[in-house]
Amino acid sequence: MKKFLLIAAIMISGIAFSQSGTPVLEEQGQLVKATYYYDNGKVQQVGYFKDGKLEGKWIAYNENGSVKSVAEYNNGVKYGKWTLNADGISSNEVSFTNNQIVAVRNIKTNSLASKN
Repeated sequence: MKKFLLIAAIMISGIAFSQSGTPVLEEQGQLVKATYYYDNGKVQQVGYFKDGKLEGKWIAYNENGSVKSVAEYNNGVKYGKWTLNADGISSNEVSFTNNQIVAVRNIKTNSLASKN
């Protein structure tokens, strides 16, 4: 069940990184920076395209401005470590190689460190 929920979260994250709405596009060298907005004017996600494919780091935000997820693409292919912040208390770090999940790790984001 836990694996199913993680896969569902990744699929929702993929939807978040799909082209919803009309982005503001800015040419930056060989890349095109795309910024998508919520209806309230706040940034929904920011990322780059190269030759029409997702490229580099993509960051998605909640409507309150906190980071919802961070993803990496290389020539349109998922790679590297993705961070999915589901509830503000913990997040999942998912490692990709060639669009395939190779590792998943849950990280608690609000734990306190102790000097004992």
